[in-house]
Amino acid sequence: MSTSFSDHFKNVSRQYAESRPTYPPELFAWLAAQSPATGHAWDCATGNGQAALDLAQHFQQVTATDASAAQIGQAIRHERIDYRVAPAEASGLAAGSIDLVVVAQALHWFAVERFHAEATRVLKPGGVIAEWSYGVLTVEGAEVDALVQHFYHDVVGPWWPAERRHVENGYRELEFPFQPIAAPTFTMRINWNLERLLGYFRSWSATARYRENCADDPVAALAQRLRPVWGVPELERKVCWPLALRVGRAAASG
Repeated sequence: MSTSFSDHFKNVSRQYAESRPTYPPELFAWLAAQSPATGHAWDCATGNGQAALDLAQHFQQVTATDASAAQIGQAIRHERIDYRVAPAEASGLAAGSIDLVVVAQALHWFAVERFHAEATRVLKPGGVIAEWSYGVLTVEGAEVDALVQHFYHDVVGPWWPAERRHVENGYRELEFPFQPIAAPTFTMRINWNLERLLGYFRSWSATARYRENCADDPVAALAQRLRPVWGVPELERKVCWPLALRVGRAAASG
């Protein structure tokens, strides 16, 4: 895995902010309950601040960092969130200052060993780290879902960065040097109309790379195929993503 930062979302940061699905609220309540305290959480690679906003409902202070200035520029402001441009491997946070570290859909972009060393440095004794990813979506309706799967795997599939495989396998190949905590199963579910779904596809890094290299808009072509089988455009269909979550605890002092 590359140790240098490549901003795969710089050209789609606004679309990313407008189109990404949200995480289950019960996930953050459960993580807060596992933490030694609810004073200070670090949302690493915050993107547009989705996870940070949920953390702010449970923690007194949230530091949300991202190596992409474009992403931070799109983040939603909150009085308890301090947004900073910083790489995952060098947060600038004080040692032993953090109760909970979260990484939502971003670990595959990191120099993982260096990031885990940084997380170990900033966590309080007994502090908690949670890393999660969500894989390939499914959309209600067999004909619709077949077109979506074809788009993901075959149309833009060749343009996914190599790191994408770690999302698809739930980070199983990546190290995790923390004491594991058994976690419940969480699933992301949302009802979207056709335009919201198409907006999500436009936010993909693979879509951006396809457009840059092929001078064509693959989402426009997909839209033409989806509209006849979707129903009225305002119709909302259930969209689901499996959430792969791993949670661990830093060593206690002494």
